[in-house]
Amino acid sequence: MFGRLFGGGGGERTPADPHAFPPPQRERNGTYRLHALGDRRVLRMIEAAGSRNWPALKEAMAPFDLGHDNHLLGELSDLPRLEEWIGRPAAEDKEHRATALLISGARHIVWGWEARTSARAVDVTREQWRVFHERLEIAEEQLLEAAELEPGWIAPWRQLLTSGRGMSLGPAVTEARFEAALRRDDLDLATHLAWLSQLQPRWGGGPGEALAFARQAFSRAPEGHPLGCVIAMAYIEEWVESDDPEVVETPEIRAELRNAADRSILHPSYVRQPGWQYEFNLFGMALVLAGETHTVRRVFQALDGAYTEQPWSYFSDPEKQFARAHRRA
Repeated sequence: MFGRLFGGGGGERTPADPHAFPPPQRERNGTYRLHALGDRRVLRMIEAAGSRNWPALKEAMAPFDLGHDNHLLGELSDLPRLEEWIGRPAAEDKEHRATALLISGARHIVWGWEARTSARAVDVTREQWRVFHERLEIAEEQLLEAAELEPGWIAPWRQLLTSGRGMSLGPAVTEARFEAALRRDDLDLATHLAWLSQLQPRWGGGPGEALAFARQAFSRAPEGHPLGCVIAMAYIEEWVESDDPEVVETPEIRAELRNAADRSILHPSYVRQPGWQYEFNLFGMALVLAGETHTVRRVFQALDGAYTEQPWSYFSDPEKQFARAHRRA
């Protein structure tokens, strides 16, 4: 099982990852929610943050590069009440101030969206907007300082794309941030997914603009690179934006998704890093929406029941939708 869950690309059996831990008890349908990226080191990091132990958190983060790893930063920024104490090390630990600022800034973005909720803009109250912007302003200040302290980091610029979108800072600012991120890693998946969101019509993009961007980005990626996920996400977003639930159910889209999966997550050169299950979930949902029946089996076989909330949260019952797709695959 470990070889399938934490091994190399394409679903082949490989030596077990020594840092992987067994999945928790599965649901009756054979699925389970991925916790701590399925990695013991990440679990130690989360436990240290949960106990508000900054020295232990620094020690747990040592094997990783938080300034470049979006999955790890996401695990921390999703932790409730983190904002209540992470400001202290940002103020007191000069040596690791940039790390604390990065974590705090990312958390304030998530915390801000919690206040705004996922409601349509017209349904968000004036008070919700006030709190939302207040928290995003703190995030902006902290992330810009983190970027200044650690100019080689890409993570602050990724996060600033999200806060800038929430604050409607306009194309000049967001494009400058996107370019800053690309200068640090021109193939970074998280950066491209953030920009894909920026290009959606609901955020001011034009019809077809996001898909054209995804195709251009994927064309530059080497075999086995996870950047192929931008194709999957582009079609998920097209489905979200459309009033037609069958909008991506065409032979051409199915073929494009199969090709993208084969050249990225299912390619023998693909390397599974902590959080790889999110990338497989992206393709899983896109292939399901497109009505694909062959490659989708390979994707769900590799997942072996591992569910990540994103991107399935676009459904009102995400876990049930994943379980249904898992069963049918």
